[in-house]
Amino acid sequence: MGCTSCATGTDGQPKGCKNNGTCGTDGCNKLTVFDWLSNMSLPASMEPFKGVEVRFKNGRKHFYFNSENLTLSIGDIVATEAASGHDIGIVTLTGELVRVQMKKKKENPNPDVLPKIYRKASQKDIDIWQKVRDREADVQKRSREIAIRLGLKMKISDVEFQGDASKVVFYYTAEERVDFRELIKEFARTFNTRIEMKQVGFRQEAARLGGIGSCGRELCCSTWLTDFRSVNTSAARYQQLSLNPQKLAGQCGKLKCCLNYELDTYLDALEGFPKSDVKLATEKGMAICQKTDIFKGLLWYAYEREAMNWHQLSLEKVNEIIAINKKGKKVASLEEFIEETIVPDKELFSNVVGQDSLTRFDRPKQKRNNKRRSKGQGKRTHTANKPQRQNKPKRQNQPQGQKATENNNQTGTATKSRNRPKRKPQGQPKSQGQNKPQGQNKSQASNKPKGATQQKSRNRKPPNNAK
Repeated sequence: MGCTSCATGTDGQPKGCKNNGTCGTDGCNKLTVFDWLSNMSLPASMEPFKGVEVRFKNGRKHFYFNSENLTLSIGDIVATEAASGHDIGIVTLTGELVRVQMKKKKENPNPDVLPKIYRKASQKDIDIWQKVRDREADVQKRSREIAIRLGLKMKISDVEFQGDASKVVFYYTAEERVDFRELIKEFARTFNTRIEMKQVGFRQEAARLGGIGSCGRELCCSTWLTDFRSVNTSAARYQQLSLNPQKLAGQCGKLKCCLNYELDTYLDALEGFPKSDVKLATEKGMAICQKTDIFKGLLWYAYEREAMNWHQLSLEKVNEIIAINKKGKKVASLEEFIEETIVPDKELFSNVVGQDSLTRFDRPKQKRNNKRRSKGQGKRTHTANKPQRQNKPKRQNQPQGQKATENNNQTGTATKSRNRPKRKPQGQPKSQGQNKPQGQNKSQASNKPKGATQQKSRNRKPPNNAK
C-alpha cells in the first residue's frame, strides 16, 4: 500500500508527502473503495444521486450532499462543512453506490439533514491542511507528556487536526473514567486552538493505528473491516482451539475478529455430531467423549475408569450406540464398534533435509566436524613438510644368529601391526603405492636369500595355455 509519492526512498525513509500510506491519494489509503458502477450509464429519466462519501484521516468517513452540483470523482480533495469552519477530505465514492452504503449504515439520505460540500479544495487549502498534518506527530508526543505529568490513567493514541487548523481532536483510550478538565486547559494553553477529546475503544484504536497481524497480513480492521462484532470464547470452543489468551488476542488486546469468520461453517458441521456431555452406556461402564474431529467425522471415547485408553469411533457408530441407549439397552463394549483405519504405506512427503522448517537458517553451525577436519589436514601437512629420514647403514659384521633373531623380531612386529589399525608414522612419509615405511620394506627384502626367490619362481605352475 503506497503511491509514488509515499513510497520509500533510497535511504529507507518515506518520500514525498511523508505520510507513508495515509496521504489520501487514490490507491494509497485505508479502506480503499472500488466503484464497480462507474462504467455504467444511468437511464435518461433518472438523475444521479447527489450524495458523496468523503474520507478523512485513518479511514474516518462521512456522507455529504453535493448541493453545488460539482463534477466530483474518486480522489478529489474537497472542502466540507464542519461544526465551525471547514474541513478537508478526499472523495471516496460517488453515485448510486453512496445510496447503498447509506442504507447499509442506516444513514438518512435526506439532503436537508446531510452536511454540504462547499467547493473543491484550492491550493491554499491544501497547503494549510498539509502543514497541520505534519504537526500531528509533535503534538501527540507533547500531549502524552502532559497527560503523564498530570497523572491521568489514559493513553492518547492519535491526534487529528481539522482542515482549517481551527480545532484538534485527541483520541484516547482508558479503562476507567478520566477527569480531563485540567488536561483540556493545559492543551488549550499549549497549542492555542480549540480542543476536543474523543474516547475510542481498543478495537477502534487498532484500526486507526494499523499493523501486521499474526497471519502476516495487515490488520483487517485497518484495511477492510468497518463494523466490529462481539467475539466470545464460545467461538474458540466450537472451533476446538486452545483457550490461550496470548494466541487468541489480537493487536488490540481483545479476542481476534477472525474467530467469527469460520464460526458458521463449524456450527453447520456440528449439527450432526452429538453433544460432548453425552455419555455412552456399555456393559463395561460409561464412556465419555474426549476428542472430536469435525472434518474426518471421528470421535474418541474412553471409559470412566480408563481415562487414558481412548477408543476411536466414527460418527455413524456413535449415533448407532446413542440410539440403542435411548431404547434402554446397553452395548457390550466400545471395541465392537471400532473400525480399522487404513494407513497409507507410502508417504507423500518426507522431510529429509528439513526443507519445510522455517527456522532452518537460524540454527548455529556445528563446529565439531570442522575441528576434526582441520586437525586431520594439519597432520597431513605436517607430515608432508617433514624431510624424509635416511635409513641407517646395515652392519656387515653381524653373526648369523643375530640376523635370525632380528628377522624373527621383524616378522613378529609385522604380524602385530597387521592386527592393529594402521596409523601413519609421524617421522616417515608415505611411499608411492605402499603404506609401510621404506626402511622396513628394504630390510625385509634384503634379509631374504636370493636362492629362495629363485626356487619360488621355478616351482610356480605354468599358465593353462602352456602345453
